[in-house]
Amino acid sequence: MFKTIKNALKTPDIRKRLMYTLLLIVIFRFGCHITVPGVDSLALGELAKQSTQSIAGFIDLISGGAFSNFSIFAMSISPYITASIVIQLLGMVIPSLEKLVKEGGEEGKAKINKYTKILTLVLALVESIGIYLSYSNSYSAFGVFINPGFKTGMLVVLSLVAGTAFLMWLGEQITNKGIGNGISMLIFVGIIASLPDALRTLYGLVTAGGFNTAGFLIALAILVGAFALVAAVVFVQQAERRVPVQYAKKVVGRKMYGGQNTHIPLKLAMAGVIPVIFASSFLTFPAMIISMFNANIASETGFWSVIYKFSIATSTSQGIHWGYTIANAIVYLLLILGFTFFYTYATFNPAEVSNNIKKNGGFIPGIRAGKPTIEYISSILGKLTWFGGLFLSAIAILPMLMRFTPIEGLTFGGTSILIVVGVALETIQQLESRLVMRHYKGFLE
Repeated sequence: MFKTIKNALKTPDIRKRLMYTLLLIVIFRFGCHITVPGVDSLALGELAKQSTQSIAGFIDLISGGAFSNFSIFAMSISPYITASIVIQLLGMVIPSLEKLVKEGGEEGKAKINKYTKILTLVLALVESIGIYLSYSNSYSAFGVFINPGFKTGMLVVLSLVAGTAFLMWLGEQITNKGIGNGISMLIFVGIIASLPDALRTLYGLVTAGGFNTAGFLIALAILVGAFALVAAVVFVQQAERRVPVQYAKKVVGRKMYGGQNTHIPLKLAMAGVIPVIFASSFLTFPAMIISMFNANIASETGFWSVIYKFSIATSTSQGIHWGYTIANAIVYLLLILGFTFFYTYATFNPAEVSNNIKKNGGFIPGIRAGKPTIEYISSILGKLTWFGGLFLSAIAILPMLMRFTPIEGLTFGGTSILIVVGVALETIQQLESRLVMRHYKGFLE
């Protein structure tokens, strides 16, 4: 990894992309500390001290604290993630949209991207209105807004929507002109920004009441567990099952083609961290919407209070019965598994792969072409997807069960490590591919 980064920094065009990405990341972090106009920062700080419930802990995590700061990037790219989920799900039930996804090519991708952006702005508008109503009605005693009213509401809503739109643009610029996937990179940076708080929590365990031996052992166990977790994530993300493929020899004129052996690389975790991001956003969305219109829902009883407590168990355990956490963990597991299968089969079609092999005169040793090949690849893919989905679920859920321990304040958990390691690996792989492409171009020239 360090060798790849060193070689990338020596290459002018890739170094330019890295510097451009770094510049946009700095702009993102700077915007996370710009409070929305019309908001009293001191009153907001007092509210944060007295609030014990997490309104949307996952959103605040991926936004790098922008949500709790009520900055222009408070909603982060969560509306975009939700819009992406909705568009992909609609692609399964609407024939025209499904055709656009599968057969549209670059033009189809552009249209899907356009629809996703429009839906993102609609969701951002609804969410920003909810945020304003929540703070103006439920937290009016704190005086969060300097001059509450229609004009202030319009200013707050437009600022939040504009912030989300700007983040979408930043993500596109990083993807097109920088290094890595832009949206994933913004999530990555937001999570990394919470690392100092996690380290302070560990330091507090060790120094509580002087040198705390028990706290030191807990902190040491957490660090060792984190390193082991990172190693496991790297292993699973990089592991692959290679399905051998042979191509028959063909004589064209006086030349012979084919006769080579190759393989189909099937990743153990083909979906990467996308299922975890989707499942987390999907699970916290109800709590976020409910709390926007009733900030005191946590202290109430009834149907919506149950839904809220169940949904928020992903983000916090404060004031939440352990039963909600167990139920939330089960649903979280099922969502991760579901999104893992959905995303894997949406990006890898065994029938299409089988047809391509057959068209090029290839075959899998010991497997007949056609339907047997499709069934063979599907069988392998199903087993790998089950393992990958269960692994992702375990990594994401186990830290939830640790929230009833003295390390409640440690927000940098399994989900965070999955996302950070996954995005880091993806970025390094993209750097390597760009270096290889540059060497090929230089060779051809």
